[in-house]
Amino acid sequence: MGLLAVLGAVVEAEDGGTDSSPVRSCRTPGWEERAAAGVEITGYRVGFVPLGFVCETSDGGSYDNGDVPGYVNPGLAGFALAATASAVSAGWFTERRARAVAGGGAAGDRDADAGDGARQEP
Repeated sequence: MGLLAVLGAVVEAEDGGTDSSPVRSCRTPGWEERAAAGVEITGYRVGFVPLGFVCETSDGGSYDNGDVPGYVNPGLAGFALAATASAVSAGWFTERRARAVAGGGAAGDRDADAGDGARQEP
């Protein structure tokens, strides 16, 4: 969803013709007052980490135009963390299963019931 918002802002920014300067995606509330004070919009850049459309000004500053909702970047970070944890745990379980089939087993599996002398196979 956030990527679509950024791509939409880029398409709007690249649309030439009349009324294309300053970039329409950067015309946020207050841009006319900043322009009257001498601070012009000079360009833009797209940020992928964090996801956003950033407008650059003539005074060396920049600002996010707000096209990407505030919950998108934290949600994206959460999904990335969950995907990483899932991949690591899948690898760990696969390795554990492969060792058990090969006869090695995990140390915790062999000694789980060492106190009563009973041994369970995985």
